[in-house]
Amino acid sequence: MKERKTVSPEDRVLFTKEMRKDYTILVPTMLPIHFRMICGVLNAYGYHAELLTNINDHIKECGLKYVHNDACYPSLLVVGQLIDALESGKYDPHKVAFLYFQTGGGCRASNYIFLIRKALAKAGYPYIPVISMNFVGLEPNPGFKLTLPMLLRGISAVLYADLLMELKNQCLPYETEPGATEALVARWEETLGKDILAHRISYRRIRKNYERIVKSFASLPMDRSVKKPRVGIVGEIFVKFSPLGNNNLEQFLIAEGAQPVLPGLLEFVMYMVYDSIADAELYGVHRFKKFCMGFAYRYLVRKQADVIRIVREDGRFDQPIAFDEARKRVQELIGLGVKMGEGWLLTAEMLSLINDGIRNIVCTQPFGCLPNHICGKGMMKPLKEKFPDVNIVAVDYDPGATQINQENRIKLMLSNANSPLSAEPEKEPVGV
Repeated sequence: MKERKTVSPEDRVLFTKEMRKDYTILVPTMLPIHFRMICGVLNAYGYHAELLTNINDHIKECGLKYVHNDACYPSLLVVGQLIDALESGKYDPHKVAFLYFQTGGGCRASNYIFLIRKALAKAGYPYIPVISMNFVGLEPNPGFKLTLPMLLRGISAVLYADLLMELKNQCLPYETEPGATEALVARWEETLGKDILAHRISYRRIRKNYERIVKSFASLPMDRSVKKPRVGIVGEIFVKFSPLGNNNLEQFLIAEGAQPVLPGLLEFVMYMVYDSIADAELYGVHRFKKFCMGFAYRYLVRKQADVIRIVREDGRFDQPIAFDEARKRVQELIGLGVKMGEGWLLTAEMLSLINDGIRNIVCTQPFGCLPNHICGKGMMKPLKEKFPDVNIVAVDYDPGATQINQENRIKLMLSNANSPLSAEPEKEPVGV
C-alpha cells in the first residue's frame, strides 16, 4: 500500500547530481513542437527529458481527485496528466522527476508548484522531485542548472518552433495531400534536433535554416483557390496553446474550414523580459536588473526581426507578430504596468491580430482566471469600439464545461466569420 504524507516547502525533495544520471525528467505538454525541442536542448546537456504525450479523459478525473476544484483548470490538467502517466506503469516512479515552469509572477505559473507536490504526496508519490525551471533564481536544485549556453540554445529552439507552428497553421488548411504538412514538421524537428545536439552551431547556419524552412513549406502542394477565414487564438498561455487544455482547438478550426493564427511563445518570453524593464521605469527599482533585461530584450528583438524579415522577403506567407511594435501600439489602450498573468500582452495580441486584418478572434480562458478576464473579456469592448467589425468570442475552459458547448460558441463565431460582412479587408487597418 502506498505511503501517504504531506510534504512542506521546507523539506521538498531535491533533484540531486546523482539523480541526473538515471532519472527521467517528465515535462508536461503545452506546445508540442516547442516542448519537444526544449527537451532536446535539455538532453543535449546530459539530462534525460521526456515530453508527456498522454491525452485522455482520465487526466481530468485525476486532476479533480488530487486538486481542489477552486484551483485553475491548467493546474488541474498538469497534475492530472502527471499522475495519469505515473499510474500507467510506463515509468518507475522512483526514477522520475517532474519539470515545472515558473515565471516568478503572481499567477499559476509560479504558485502552483506546491500544489503539485501536495497532489503527488496525496497520490502516494511524495518522493518524486519537482524541478522548478525559471530565470529568477527560484528553488535551486543541485542536479539541475540553467546555464547561459543552455538559454541561448533554448531561445533558438523557441524561434525554430514558432516558425514551424506559424507555417504549419498556414499550410494545413490548404494542403491537398493529407498529412504532408505534419510530415514536413516532423522532418524539420528531426533535422533541427540534430543541430541542437551539436556542440557548436553558428547563427549564420540558424538564419540559413529559417530560409530553408520557409522554402520547404512553400513547396507543399496546396490549393488556395478558396480563401479561408483566419481566426486568431489568444488567452491564458496554457489553454491558448495546449491541445489538452483547449480540446484541440487548432484542429477543430481547421476542420470547420478556418485557418488558426497563434502568436508565438517568444512573445511571452519577451513580455516577461520587458516586465522587468517596466518595473524599473514605473517604480524606480532594480536599476541593474533593468540594464541586464534591456540587453536581453534588444537581443530577442533582433532575433525575432531576422525571422520576420526572412518570411516577409519570401512573400508567400503571413509574417509573425513583431513584439516591439505590438508593445508600442497597445499603450493607448492599456498600461504596461498591467502585467499579472498574460496582462497587457493579451490585449496587445488581439490588437496586433486586428491590425493584421484578422477580424475573428477566440479568447481562451480558464474559468475564474481574473487577470485574463480583465485583459481579455474586459478589453473586448474598447477593441470593438475602435474596430466595430471585429468578431471576438470568449470561451471558458474548466472541468464543468462541456466540449460541445464550447464548440457551438465557436461555430456561431465562424458563421459570422463566413458572412460577407465579416470578410477580411483588402488593406490592413491603421493601428491605434
